[in-house]
Amino acid sequence: MDYVNAFWVGGLICALVQILMEKTKMMPGRIMVLLVCLGAVISAFGLYEPFQEFAGAGSSVPLLGFGNILMKGVKEAVDSNGFIGIFQGGFKAGAVGTTAALVFGYLASLAFNPKMKK
Repeated sequence: MDYVNAFWVGGLICALVQILMEKTKMMPGRIMVLLVCLGAVISAFGLYEPFQEFAGAGSSVPLLGFGNILMKGVKEAVDSNGFIGIFQGGFKAGAVGTTAALVFGYLASLAFNPKMKK
């Protein structure tokens, strides 16, 4: 049942984003920022953990999960370092995912010779 819940929750998130892209004039970058911020807000209210337990990878793989990771890092850094943790926590928590995206994106660009759209 875990796989089914992950599939339909992740699919629902993607379908809602697709509807948002087609029915509004929002650019994809703004929608991505909206998803990260929404994940951080849901995490700040303490609702993301139960949602993630129910949906599994369906909730942690989309950009909502990245917002949750950033908020967790900020919470931990504030608890250990005080006010300065607001600025440190997100960088420390999101560093691995961001670095992996940059490195693998660069390697893919070397392997596949990307071209600009005309």
